Amino acid sequence: MVELFRVLSVADVRKLLDSLPVPSRRVEEVPLLRAAGRVLARGVRAPEDVPAFSRSTVDGYAVIARETFGAGESTPTLLDVVGEVRMGETPGRRLSEGEAMYVPTGGMLPEGADAVVAVEHVEVMGTLLNVYRAVSPGQNVIFRGEDALAGEEVLGPGMRLRPYEIAYLAGLGVREVPVYAPPIATVLSTGDELVPHETRDLRLGQVRDTNAPAICLLAEEFGARVRCGGIVRDDEDAFARAIGAALEDSDLVILSGGSSVGVRDLTLRVLEERFRAEVFFHGISLHPGKPTLLARVGERFVLGLPGNPTSATVVFFLFGRHLLARLAGEAVFAPIALEAKLRRPLASVAGRTDYYRVRLVREADGWWAEPVLGKSGLLFTLLGSDGLAEVPEEKEGYLAGESVRVYLLDTRQVAVPPPRKPREGLAARWTEKEE
Repeated sequence: MVELFRVLSVADVRKLLDSLPVPSRRVEEVPLLRAAGRVLARGVRAPEDVPAFSRSTVDGYAVIARETFGAGESTPTLLDVVGEVRMGETPGRRLSEGEAMYVPTGGMLPEGADAVVAVEHVEVMGTLLNVYRAVSPGQNVIFRGEDALAGEEVLGPGMRLRPYEIAYLAGLGVREVPVYAPPIATVLSTGDELVPHETRDLRLGQVRDTNAPAICLLAEEFGARVRCGGIVRDDEDAFARAIGAALEDSDLVILSGGSSVGVRDLTLRVLEERFRAEVFFHGISLHPGKPTLLARVGERFVLGLPGNPTSATVVFFLFGRHLLARLAGEAVFAPIALEAKLRRPLASVAGRTDYYRVRLVREADGWWAEPVLGKSGLLFTLLGSDGLAEVPEEKEGYLAGESVRVYLLDTRQVAVPPPRKPREGLAARWTEKEE
């Protein structure tokens, strides 16, 4: 039997979640516009070059860049205007030395040209073009294949698709994408004192269940198909039946309450004795949320959260979505965080990681974090919070004015694109300059 409160550090829990062997997921082919939020099961290769032709990013004149070198207000370069390119049409001829051709934004670059001079830096006198600013090769141009090369893997497996990736794939003409079926999560609340949140009149000693609504909605936002399994009483047989039923058709069973060391806390005993579960840990050295449990029954996982509403929410935000990301097939879990300076000091205890709810304020010198004070069992401290300030276990706190890492309290994650091979040809040699 795993000893009660065999505690892992926050760093060790993160490493464990990154390395967990997870079951293979079913792959679905879904229409592109229904794939947002899903995780790619296979890499996507570009069927064609994007863009299919080199084009201008400004209204201006296509030129051979080296012919503009040395151009200035008092010493303009003189070129012959030999025509214009209309939108949706191809240039009528190749550009030769000493020539320029008008190209609108998005227009096709004529062969022989390698840059575009913006209209505000030229003057047209009949068929003569005065160029008052030099351009470098590749300036104001997007070259053929610069966004994607035919046959290149542009998105790798394990990437969660955002609207930006969807738009990118739309530009490639992709109609359907292979994605993993989302994990199924069942949420159970435990405790004789709990009643459904819809309950109007409470008897003395009863408490409305606030954990299930929060955890169900967070799990859904983190990409799971969620089943809210209701409230389970503090009876070992009833508890075991509820867990057994949830394990039959769920990838993850989330228990709210029942994971600490009180006489009524059944989770560990039921999992080990009734289900022969492999328990990874029973406790995390953090505050709030120390009594947290993670176990596996066959290929199904069980996450036991604290009963304290704030603790349950914080722990699920920090580790529950990490676990769901793994179960969903994501290759990399990277929550968004930023550095902010503290308005007031934060105390901590060496040997554990503390998380403080903070409100973020943007000042001229950067972000500032204002701790939202209140007891850990009070939900209102989350209402005015933008993030969780982390005090690592090796620190005994921070002084006012010191920088602290803040995890943003939303569901966004950093997209990690696959490595791209260096471009060949024009796009690799030239870097467009910002003006």
